[in-house]
Amino acid sequence: MGKGGLNPPIGNDISGMAMKDGEVFGTTQAGEAVRRFTIRGGGLTANIIGLGAIVQDLRLAGHDAPLVLGYDRFEPYETDRAFFGAVVGRFANRIGGGRFTIAGNRYQTERNFLGKHTLHGGSEGFFHRPWSVSLHGRDFVTLTLHDPDGAMGFPGALDVTCTYRLKIPGTLSMELTATCEEPTLCNLAQHSYFNLDDGGAGDILDHRLMLNAGAYTPVDDEMIPTGVVKPVDGTPFDFRQARALRMEMEGEQLRYDLNYCLASSRGPLHQAAWVQGANSGVEMEVWTTEPGLQLYSGQFVAPTSPGLDGSRYKAFSGLCLEAQTWPDAPNRPYFPQATLWPGQIYHQVTEYRFRLP
Repeated sequence: MGKGGLNPPIGNDISGMAMKDGEVFGTTQAGEAVRRFTIRGGGLTANIIGLGAIVQDLRLAGHDAPLVLGYDRFEPYETDRAFFGAVVGRFANRIGGGRFTIAGNRYQTERNFLGKHTLHGGSEGFFHRPWSVSLHGRDFVTLTLHDPDGAMGFPGALDVTCTYRLKIPGTLSMELTATCEEPTLCNLAQHSYFNLDDGGAGDILDHRLMLNAGAYTPVDDEMIPTGVVKPVDGTPFDFRQARALRMEMEGEQLRYDLNYCLASSRGPLHQAAWVQGANSGVEMEVWTTEPGLQLYSGQFVAPTSPGLDGSRYKAFSGLCLEAQTWPDAPNRPYFPQATLWPGQIYHQVTEYRFRLP
């Protein structure tokens, strides 16, 4: 493994201060130490860092390469805008115009996408914020974040808890909860990029993908949903039968960045997707409670810093499957809604289940 990778290796015990407090992974430009926590279970080993509740590294016993894209060093995370491994919010995906209304009150959030729209909660969204680690055991870590009233323009304070847990067999489970004291928006998503072959040294275009979704939400030229819910039948977006992501249109690889409609509301844990590495045969299932799943094929990945194990990531080095509420839901009342009211508890469970061939 490259410098800064998972250390110590699978099978070694961690105890004492390392188990309780993790290790210092880096220091923010503001001078705050960011810690890294290693968890093990179910044949998986994961590194989680306090900045952005980021999954920095994830490994499966019997498969040499990382399963996710990330950095061995802390510094690239401070300038990264690809959201590698982070929990994004307060509203994942896009809000058209950064405008919405709750209970008759109008709000304007930071427009950090094209200077017109809000993406993943703004430039100082949850992905770029220091989280606190409240609990840490051998196979789990729990992080918390207090997002104050008015942050990035969102109303009311929001208190968020994220627990990553490794379970048998080969499962990375993420549980998110949130509460508020004033009506606000809450739509969170895990934003890891997966490459099941070589950790991102090559591309994911020959990965086979299956999505349990018969409809999607088309977008305009600025990536904002048009408001239509369209069947996937007869479109290049139909993944109901497993197939490779590789598909050219007019001589260019199709770029996927769409929300797939899984359900009309949050519900019981269900399988949303299946992916298989073309060369490794490693499989991943995505199970979630969420009504939407954003497929992003990583076409804009172009970091200047080397990734895990020294890999030089490029376009299509990893794919994202972001479980979420549908984008621009606050402005589409017939979409599944993301308004959180006082006394309610936001609760998402998303699991990534890995299997060797």
